[in-house]
Amino acid sequence: EVQLVESGGGLVQPGGSLRLSCAASGFLFSGSVMRWVRQAPGKGLEWVSTISGGGNTFYTDSVKGRFTISRDNAKNTLYLQMNSLRPEDTAVYYCARGWGPGIYDMDYRGKGTLVTVSS
Repeated sequence: EVQLVESGGGLVQPGGSLRLSCAASGFLFSGSVMRWVRQAPGKGLEWVSTISGGGNTFYTDSVKGRFTISRDNAKNTLYLQMNSLRPEDTAVYYCARGWGPGIYDMDYRGKGTLVTVSS
């Protein structure tokens, strides 16, 4: 059974940092494309970042230079380091396994972790 479990969300002040983690199980993590997506209150799903099995990384423009996606294949864990957080980064963040070439192509997604950026 494929499982993706996010953690690390919380309340942070603008300009602060958080690191999200996603523990994966039930599939070959090391060979899988993985994505982070988010959903802000009252808005649709937004792609944030993708990392390939080989470690190539891609970001939406609004987080470039502030967020870093990474993976530890030995621990079957995906990460998202978020720095210089802004109120508009407030959202539920989900990790997902990519399935297809499109940024929204995914077949499994976790339940999410809430990030709130507010003073």
